Amino acid sequence: MLKYQMKLQFKERMKKLLEDNQDFEKFNKIIHIPPLNFIRCNTIKISPEELKKRLEKKWQIEQPFFQYPEIFLIKSQLLPGELGKSIEHLLGYYYVQELSSMLSILALEPKENELVLDLCASPGSKTTQIAAKMNNTGTIIANDKDIGRISILNANLERIGAANTIITRMDGVNLCERLKRINFKFDRILVDVPCSGEGTLRSSPETFLMWNKNMIKYFSNLQRKLLTAAIPLLKQEETLVYSTCTHAPEENEEVVSFALEKFPELKLEEIKLPIKTREGIRIWNNKKFPEQINKCARIYPQDNNTEGFFIAKFVRK
Repeated sequence: MLKYQMKLQFKERMKKLLEDNQDFEKFNKIIHIPPLNFIRCNTIKISPEELKKRLEKKWQIEQPFFQYPEIFLIKSQLLPGELGKSIEHLLGYYYVQELSSMLSILALEPKENELVLDLCASPGSKTTQIAAKMNNTGTIIANDKDIGRISILNANLERIGAANTIITRMDGVNLCERLKRINFKFDRILVDVPCSGEGTLRSSPETFLMWNKNMIKYFSNLQRKLLTAAIPLLKQEETLVYSTCTHAPEENEEVVSFALEKFPELKLEEIKLPIKTREGIRIWNNKKFPEQINKCARIYPQDNNTEGFFIAKFVRK
């Protein structure tokens, strides 16, 4: 893999975030290494036990988390595109998904027969995970505004056999406004927003080249609009998860802090995940965030050999 270099501004920001120089060097080393090969068993179609028996005939399989047997790590050396070409993938028995991408749904904890909104759903990795967690019951509204991305979303839902999902094509803010006018409420909401992608350097090294501070500012404004539009649709005592695949505090803690200030009935809940996480940061660029921000989860690639991620779990009191 061509080794891209960090832009100086990005390097300075990450050093400030990580503080410890040794920690930064670990980060700088791992982001130039491709991520591990994780897949998620699609329990709508097959059990983890049955899938493991099938896949062990060709690959070395590990299930690293006993409480989440659907998460598989493929330890064998793979040819390019091999996971996507296997008969089990084509049959919809598994979904190719990096571990950090699965974590927001573990935090959301969707249940059978609930009504769930996935506001920025394409390409469908988390939508299909929600459908499996709900055992194909209840209803998911999966929204995206881009017709090309919706085509991918539709293909993935069809392949895994999700029969409980309605796809909508609309700007996320406009969709929430329409649903608010008819007092539509959800048991769970996922707001997995578009972001600057700082956490995806291992799988998308072109992010090294694309990254700039204007991206962060643009996405931060968009994220505030999407999150604050979705919050009024949440039932009382129910859960909304906000997540990004970036490390930028402007897109993470700052957006979460903005929502807490705008909606005082919201509280952050602690997030329990099967990997190492770090608390949300309390200060960035002289901006102080509320104490409960430390309940957010920061996932750094050097901590678990994953990609980077950020998760906040809201409950409406």
